[in-house]
Amino acid sequence: MSLKDQIPSLLKALADLTLPEALNLVAQAFPGKVAFSTALGQEDQVITDAIFANKLPIRIFSLDTGRLFQETYELWAETEQKYKSKIEPYYPDAQKVEDLVSRNGINGFYDSVDNRKACCQVRKVLPLQRALQHVDVWVTGLRAGQSENRSSFNLLEWDEAFQVIKFNPIINWSFDEMITYLKENDVPYNKLHDQGYISIGCAPCTRAILPGEEPRAGRWWWEQSKKECGLHANYFNK
Repeated sequence: MSLKDQIPSLLKALADLTLPEALNLVAQAFPGKVAFSTALGQEDQVITDAIFANKLPIRIFSLDTGRLFQETYELWAETEQKYKSKIEPYYPDAQKVEDLVSRNGINGFYDSVDNRKACCQVRKVLPLQRALQHVDVWVTGLRAGQSENRSSFNLLEWDEAFQVIKFNPIINWSFDEMITYLKENDVPYNKLHDQGYISIGCAPCTRAILPGEEPRAGRWWWEQSKKECGLHANYFNK
């Protein structure tokens, strides 16, 4: 049976499980083949806590683009210290970054959508491809309430671009449920969240949101296109 064909039975098995139970079930079903990608946002910190606090056999990795906020690096270190566990770093290829900057300029992503997507491709998508090698299930911190185009995401999906099952364990959580979990479990979070930065990516591409704006409005705010970088490729070009 192919990976894709296993999704219906897996969905049935996941029904009514708690977050740690669901993560553990997937980890046991695909031993050594499950990985969680964290950008160290609030959603991601919920899942990191569930994995590390329960010592679940799931790899946690993060894509260091080289242009993250200092606060993000501080949270990375704080998280590793709290749980006495490591988050695996994945970096972009140095030659590809040098070629990109030589071609488009150090801040060329502001000049066009194509330039911005090229930057995301080099700094995020290609490192993710490496991180997902030999992985069957990719765990994400996606939440339907993050944006309109994420509202159609499901608990389990087939990711054609990366040829993996994508598991979105908190996809149906509300913002309040997420905040409650962080508080009740004393989970560290990025202090920029308290300053209006709801969705946090690279520093040059993220601003605090204004009252009434959707959570991802602060990402690539100078663009009118949908707010995705290409990691969730099924929806990138919709």
